[in-house]
Amino acid sequence: MHTTRWQNLLLTAGVVAAGTWIVLRALASRGALPPSVPWLVVVVELGIAAVVFVLGWHVRQYLQGKRPDLDALRAARTVVLAKASCYTGALLAGWYGGHVLALLTGTDEPGNGSRVVSAAVAMAGGVVLAVVGLVVERFCRIPPPEAGADAARERPAPDPTTP
Repeated sequence: MHTTRWQNLLLTAGVVAAGTWIVLRALASRGALPPSVPWLVVVVELGIAAVVFVLGWHVRQYLQGKRPDLDALRAARTVVLAKASCYTGALLAGWYGGHVLALLTGTDEPGNGSRVVSAAVAMAGGVVLAVVGLVVERFCRIPPPEAGADAARERPAPDPTTP
């Protein structure tokens, strides 16, 4: 599995933000206000980021030899969770970033200030989730094998029937 490129995450967030902004502006032109973002969203984003970080830290400790009892399957699942966190964080950052753009470029409705703040904090929570996913992917990277070990594996075994 290849590590996630931050450029892909940035592109994902940008496309989702643009799409969200277009849809919310179209709805606003018909008189609908964007939904307010509950503060619980940020708590959940940061909670997931903390769990992913702790699991990644355990894998890092395992790879450094400080935690020999960790199951290899759990380490593999942690890598998959980290990759999922990267893309989920980018999607959420784009979604709530689109809300921020729509609210900032929209009309001055009463109560927009608190909506902008809650959407911006939720967007920041998505960014934190994506960054934690990238960091945990790095934690879980297995170092390349030593050069001598590769050469020994690539050399064919001697044929016992030849003199």
